[in-house]
Amino acid sequence: MKTIAKDKIIYAFNKENTPVETIASGDTIRFETCDCFTETIRSEQDLMADLDFSKVNPATGPVFIEGAMPGDVLQVDILKIEVEPRGIMAVAEGEGLLGEHVPFAQTKIFPVKEDSIEMFGMTLPLKKMIGVIGTAPAGEAVSNGTPGEHGGNMDCTIIKEGSVLYLPVGVEGALLAMGDLHAMMADGEISVSGVESSGAVEVKVTVLKNSFIPTPSVLTENSYATLFSAETMEEASKGASKKMIDFLTAQSELSFNEAYMLLSAAGTLAVCQVVDPLMTMRMEL
Repeated sequence: MKTIAKDKIIYAFNKENTPVETIASGDTIRFETCDCFTETIRSEQDLMADLDFSKVNPATGPVFIEGAMPGDVLQVDILKIEVEPRGIMAVAEGEGLLGEHVPFAQTKIFPVKEDSIEMFGMTLPLKKMIGVIGTAPAGEAVSNGTPGEHGGNMDCTIIKEGSVLYLPVGVEGALLAMGDLHAMMADGEISVSGVESSGAVEVKVTVLKNSFIPTPSVLTENSYATLFSAETMEEASKGASKKMIDFLTAQSELSFNEAYMLLSAAGTLAVCQVVDPLMTMRMEL
């Protein structure tokens, strides 16, 4: 299995990025990743307010996948996520959903154990997930801090071990990259950071030809979700829901009205994050 070291990073998903490795469809590969702060926060005296925000959310890669062509779908099976034995959270004035109420910048570092995190006198379950993962768009480059149809900074809690992520192929080779691991993060990520960690991800990557699967979307053990990012939660909610309805009506005999009713009865509209330049929502069924 090939390994991509965490010093091979990009800060934007860009068709002009030079691949750091090449793999075949069906290969398994390991990405070693920096935390979202590019490992510049080493103690609680280091503050998010002092960071160079052009150098946040590094993604390891990109990787060229042989046979991947525009219009294909990239299936990414998330086999394993490893995080460090410590996790970082940070807040700063003006940042996040309630940034205007933050009295001062602060950083906290929490012990991360094999299956739990010690936080404010509480023991919380470990919930490892990938914040940034995507492919190069066919058009203009997109900063790693921004989500979109290419993937990117979706901060979706169900992009986790055991899940399967479907991404679009916008350029030859797809140019897959990932980073911004969390030992734990809540839907919404309201203060801008989850429990941020460096670590590693093992994935199996498969090119799907003539696929009907919408992108980006996620298959978990219990659900299937379509994702959409937009400037407002309403727009993102509409996009995620319409994407699911389009999928259901194309792959079944359901009419629009029937699929609409199904989602209203059995679907779950959930927040991924509300703090990036675009907000991300998901419709799960």
